[in-house]
This record gives sequence, C-alpha cells and structure tokens, in this order.
Amino acid sequence: MELDGRVVVVTGGTRGVGAGIARSFLAAGAQVVVCARRPPGEPVSADGREASFAALDLRDPAAVHDFFGAVADRYGRLDCLVNNAGGTPYRLLGEAEGGAAGGAERHARVVELNLVAPMTASLAAHPWLRRARGSVVMIGSVSGTRPSPGTAAYGAAKAGLENLARSMAVEWAPEVRVNTLVLGMVRTELSHLHYGDEAGIAAVGATVPLGRLAEPSDVGAAAVFLASGRAGYVSGASLLVHGGGERPAFLDAATVNKES
Repeated sequence: MELDGRVVVVTGGTRGVGAGIARSFLAAGAQVVVCARRPPGEPVSADGREASFAALDLRDPAAVHDFFGAVADRYGRLDCLVNNAGGTPYRLLGEAEGGAAGGAERHARVVELNLVAPMTASLAAHPWLRRARGSVVMIGSVSGTRPSPGTAAYGAAKAGLENLARSMAVEWAPEVRVNTLVLGMVRTELSHLHYGDEAGIAAVGATVPLGRLAEPSDVGAAAVFLASGRAGYVSGASLLVHGGGERPAFLDAATVNKES
C-alpha cells in the first residue's frame, strides 16, 4: 500500500476525520494537500512529514477550479481526491428560524456543502485524476442509509453522494476509480459536543458491536486502501466503516431468551 510519489488532496483535512485521513496518507508516503476555509491550529503531520495547506471555499466553483490547477502545477500530478469536507448542525425540519423559507435555505446550504461541493471538487480534479489513472474517495455516512431525524438534509445529501459516486464510477471508468467510505460514529476532538464526557463517549461506544467509536486513523487506513493498487479492481463500491453498525432496536424489545 505504499503511495510514494503519489499526490493526494483531502478536503476539510485540517481537523477531525479529515486530519486523520491526511495523516494516514502521509504515513503511506504520499504528498498531501489539505484544504479548508481556515488554516489548522497546528500543522497536519505524520512520521516527520507535513501536509501543505490551502485556504479554499468549496462552494466557490471558480476558486475550486483554480485550486486544482495550482496543485497540478506544483506537483505535476494528482492521484487521489478525498471528498471529506462536510457536516451539519442538529436542526429538526420543522423548527428552523425565519419561517419555512429561512428553514429551507438553511437545509439547502447543508446539501450544498455535503453533496454539491464534492461534485464540484470531483469535476475540477477529473482531468488530472484521469491522466494519473487515479481515484476519488467520497466520505459518506450511515446517516445516508437510515432515517436521520435532526439531520435530515445531511442524510439526504449523503445518500445522494453515495449514488453520485456510483454514477461517476461508471462514467469515468476505466481511467478513474470512485468509491465511498460509509462512516459510523468517529471519535474526534469535537466528540464531547455530541456525546458528553468520557463516560458518555464510552456509553455511546458500547452501543457499537465492536465496542468503541472509530478513530480517525481507522477511516484513514480504509481511505489509503481504496486509493492504493490493492483496490485496483474496486470501483463504485461502498465500504462500511461503522464497527458493525447499530444494534437493531427490536433485539432490546424482545422478551425471548432474556434472563429474568
């Protein structure tokens, strides 16, 4: 899985899952460029190697086009794009501020960031990925595979992203492979905002069959695999990185074989 000499772009790669992905590619020998609207608090590095940073608003198509041109000019190639940037606040569909119009606009921005922006980046990167016979890795979510109350627009966008990846994989073959990592819960520096203190994080992790939340390095290892020659015949695939998924609710409700 050595990626010496390969060039990788990780969007939203300055913190959390994105930074973990970037570190995994650095450890695999790749040259890594991370982009985000704001610079990282500290350099993203691994094994004594550091990712370069570029400020970029992925919702600006002209800026995205110029960014990938600059990457190609600097490195002479582009081998992998990891569309990681995204996210959403918790917002129920019927509880948006500013009435129905304001709520729709806020949800549309979530879709723009999580679906339109990865498509914009992929289209801008495509000419260089095609030359290198490279790959795109979409960072999806289990929110796109099940109901997502409170994050409905995010779940819809992630469902669309997975379908977009499959269509790209067909249209861009055989030069460019396109795959999706479907993530469950990941422990990052912001986990306490969602799950509380260490006890809360441990309690949430206990609901996962493997007994813990994923680490960003778990996601990074899977992304490196999909970008490597080991996955040379893998395209249009969705790889579940969720620790076994969620325990079905009916198992907790069932009375059969329960100890009294």
